Amino acid sequence: MTKPYVKKDIKDKIATIEFFHPAHNSLPSDILAELASTITDAGKDDEVLVIILKSGGNRTFCAGASFKELISINDEVTGETFFSGFANVINAMRKCPKFIIGRVQGKTVGGGVGLASAMDYCMATQHSAIKLSELNLGIGPFVVGPAVERKLGVSGMSQIAIDANTFYSAEWANQKGLFAKVFDTTEELDLAVEEFAKNLCEYNPEAVKHMKQMFWRGTEDWDELLLERAKISGKLVLSSFTKEKLKRFE
Repeated sequence: MTKPYVKKDIKDKIATIEFFHPAHNSLPSDILAELASTITDAGKDDEVLVIILKSGGNRTFCAGASFKELISINDEVTGETFFSGFANVINAMRKCPKFIIGRVQGKTVGGGVGLASAMDYCMATQHSAIKLSELNLGIGPFVVGPAVERKLGVSGMSQIAIDANTFYSAEWANQKGLFAKVFDTTEELDLAVEEFAKNLCEYNPEAVKHMKQMFWRGTEDWDELLLERAKISGKLVLSSFTKEKLKRFE
C-alpha cells in the first residue's frame, strides 16, 4: 500500500502540490501540517508563479478528516489541535500571494469541501460530488464553514451542511460557483488545468498578488475565527453523541 505523502513539483514556474492518503485521501494532522507549510513555501518561492493543488489516486479527491485520528481524540487540547490543522491549510491558501488552481478528480467530503472552497479557481470532473457530513457525526463544518460559505453563499452552504447524508453533484457545485468548470474525464480535466496554469504564468505577479488580496477582502479575521471554530469542534468531538457515532468506524 502506498504511504501517505505531500509532494511538490516545480516545472515551468508552476508548482504542483499533491497530497495522498490510502484511506480515500483523508487528512490526518501530519499531512495537514505538511500541506500548509508546502503551500506557504511555494507562495514565497520567486520561481513559482502559479500553484496547482491536487490529490493522488483516481476516485476520491479528499475524504476530509481522518476517522482513525478522530476516534483517538480524548481531550479538548488534542481536539482543537487536530481541527486547527484544517484552519492552517485554509489560511495558508488564503494568504498565498499566488493563484491556487484546484484539480478535483472525484468525490469530496467534509474538510475536502473546505479545501476546494479555498482554491482561487477550481476545476473538477463530473464524478466530483460533494458532501458536508460533519453534522452526521455530531459535530459541524465549523472550521471549513467560512470558506464554504464564501464560495456557495449562506444558502448553499447551509443546504449541504444540514443535509449531511447527501452527495450533491458536481453540476450543482458548478452552478453554485464552487467549481468553475466540470469535465467528463480526468484526462480532459488535467489538460484544462495545465493549459490554464500556463496562461496564468503570463500575468504580472504583482497584479496577481493584489488581486488575491482583493478577492479575499473581509477575511482578515480568519486567523482568529478559524481557531475559535476549531475549539468548538474540539469540544464536540468529545461528546458522548459523537463518540457513539464514531464507533462505526473503529
